[in-house]
Amino acid sequence: MKLITIDPLKSLPKYKQIILSIETAIAEKRLKRGDHLPSVNKIALEFSLSRDTVLLAYDELKKRGIIYSRAGKGYYIKSEEFAFEQRIFLLFDEFNSFKEDLYNAFKETIGNNGQIDIFFHYFSLDVFKKLVNENNGDYTKYVIMPTILKGVAGIIKTLPQNDVYILDQTNDELQDYPSIHQNHSNDIYKALAEGRPKLGKYKKLILIFPDFKQPPGMQQGFIKFCQTFGFEHEIIPDFANHTITPGDVYIIPNDRDLVNVIEQAQAQHLKIGREVGIISYNDTPLKKVVEKGITTISTDFMAMGKILAEMILNQSREQVENKSRLIVRHSL
Repeated sequence: MKLITIDPLKSLPKYKQIILSIETAIAEKRLKRGDHLPSVNKIALEFSLSRDTVLLAYDELKKRGIIYSRAGKGYYIKSEEFAFEQRIFLLFDEFNSFKEDLYNAFKETIGNNGQIDIFFHYFSLDVFKKLVNENNGDYTKYVIMPTILKGVAGIIKTLPQNDVYILDQTNDELQDYPSIHQNHSNDIYKALAEGRPKLGKYKKLILIFPDFKQPPGMQQGFIKFCQTFGFEHEIIPDFANHTITPGDVYIIPNDRDLVNVIEQAQAQHLKIGREVGIISYNDTPLKKVVEKGITTISTDFMAMGKILAEMILNQSREQVENKSRLIVRHSL
């Protein structure tokens, strides 16, 4: 691997590309204290740069105590002990209270060791592709939330493989990448199994599953649980124009549907937690108090953000399943 790389198509200034190349080489142990760096003239000639551009990069590295110069000899690595500032490309699907918790924990753990730029694709493959293509090569690390978009694996594979981390959802096409993710199939199965004594009081389980956003594993785990334990069940894409039958339990990934179910139960004068059951996804402070408390299946998004940041800072390439749990409240 070359010590210094310059991409003329990058938006990052060329002198900063030189700085980033040297910092990355030190962080990856390809450069050590006392190692001799390429001369200013050599870099300038190799990449068709002015000497001033190269000198600007070396002067910045000298100011930060990373390199030093010897008259007539050139430049050398002075220290391997420095805070390597990562430039992190963070691509979310959308922003909500859960993602805010994840982002804040990630940012706090990264601290002063990285600059984080956050982007959103809003479940659009075209937006996803555009953002990746426009920022390819401008960052030291790429954190990608691929959701269930079809065709994203090929786009992700255009990025430097060693610099990519997958967040929240992964799949077989992305199995070579480090990740911190949820196992949605196991999560819903285990949560429903834990709540089975309470679910047994109801007649039917209904999963509201808008499949254009939600992970397929959620549906698979739901079906597996119902078939294993003999629960009557149904999967519907949304709650529009739906009438609640007493004895139904709704498993609701989307908060818009949660509001609709609660409003419909109130309109039909049904008692939530007795005549109709509700299990929501992803816990929030509001769900602790709405209708005396909404039961949730929730992962720890703050833990997810913290673990992701630690993986990047430690250059770890693990695949980690984030823990999930059932929080039982009045609605079940």
